[in-house]
Amino acid sequence: MKIPKQARRDAKHLFGVTLINGTMDEGRVRQSMELLLAQKPRGYLAVASHFQRLVKLEIERRTALVQSATVLGSELKTGVLAQLSQRYGSGLNVTFGTDATLLGGLRVQVGSDVYDGSVKARLAALKNSF
Repeated sequence: MKIPKQARRDAKHLFGVTLINGTMDEGRVRQSMELLLAQKPRGYLAVASHFQRLVKLEIERRTALVQSATVLGSELKTGVLAQLSQRYGSGLNVTFGTDATLLGGLRVQVGSDVYDGSVKARLAALKNSF
């Protein structure tokens, strides 16, 4: 569904209202959507659709997945959290997991950014170079 320019502008404005110090507030998101659905202005479905997309992108942008071949120690977790906070700011939801197929190293995904320092990725790059 193609969203009109005015609906995009309205959704961006509505999304801007939900931010407190650059961080999305879940309560304000809920209130904004309830208010939009209660008032039902012209083109409100397109505004709601684009607003939902913006909220989803913000949630993904503020979520990080750190995978390693083995369970990380608390010291290493603290270092990873510090580096991620420095790069992406505070308020990042970080999940640590294990994936034995990585063989070693780390794979970090924050939104659409992927940092793959795993042995598996290095072996795949070496294989592709031949």
